[in-house]
Amino acid sequence: MAMTVRLPAELDARLEAVARARHVSKHAALLEAVTRYTDTESKTARVLEAIDEIGEQYADTIKRLEDA
Repeated sequence: MAMTVRLPAELDARLEAVARARHVSKHAALLEAVTRYTDTESKTARVLEAIDEIGEQYADTIKRLEDA
């Protein structure tokens, strides 16, 4: 899917510097950044879901520990 991204000048300059240092295009640098971000967010969501499940599964035990 095609998309236009408008960046503030300072962020564009930083992206340009990163891309130049890595010998890739700004497009490639943006793709990598978005991939890393979405991977991290996906992992965070899975961890939070797991914590909720554990909290529900062990609610009685957690309550007993609070009361101890």
